[in-house]
Amino acid sequence: MKICKYGITLNRIRKEDLEFVRQKRNSEKAENLSDPGDEITPDMQQEWFDGINNSENFYFIIEYRGVKIGMLNNKNIDWEACASETSLFLWDKSYRETIVPLLASLCMIEISFYYLNWNASYIRIHKDNLNAIENTVKLGYEITEGKEIVESQLYFLTRELFETKGKEIQQEARSYIEKKSGEGYLLLEPFDYESGIAQKIENHFTESGIYLHRKGKAGSRLYFR
Repeated sequence: MKICKYGITLNRIRKEDLEFVRQKRNSEKAENLSDPGDEITPDMQQEWFDGINNSENFYFIIEYRGVKIGMLNNKNIDWEACASETSLFLWDKSYRETIVPLLASLCMIEISFYYLNWNASYIRIHKDNLNAIENTVKLGYEITEGKEIVESQLYFLTRELFETKGKEIQQEARSYIEKKSGEGYLLLEPFDYESGIAQKIENHFTESGIYLHRKGKAGSRLYFR
């Protein structure tokens, strides 16, 4: 699967990406991705991939201007409740205090609410991660009642919150990106059909009256604004 918009490309992680991602998760630049001192071995990485390579978890490598700068996920997907939990990690620290993390999040949020008819998105953030909290609030997320003082705070987002409180960052994103970036699109690739993800998404789209443009062996594509 590939999602492109706002100058961002989200590429669903494949088997051939595992060693690259493992190195990033083990590097000093990805200190928030694993417990300090715990080195991830190739076997551990493969076991992790086997556990998330399914229709209940979307894990993407974030690409910006041709550079792979981090990872975004939409995990623990409940297709019946239309809800999931998300998180974003940047191993390239130079982008952490820019608009880029917000652009990556917007790509996933818009697909979720506007095309998958999602009811809710959740995100957990450490109470001391002030930059992440600031970005999360800009997107419209609100802290869950009773989670204000705990270390791992749970925030939630609905379509209504996104379209009201997150409206300003959407407008900023559209003005930030050059016109040549054009339409956004979601591409379902052959390996998405192998894992069952493509069928789940297509069924959800069909229920909403949305149909993808098929491109033969290349997969199915949805264009959106």
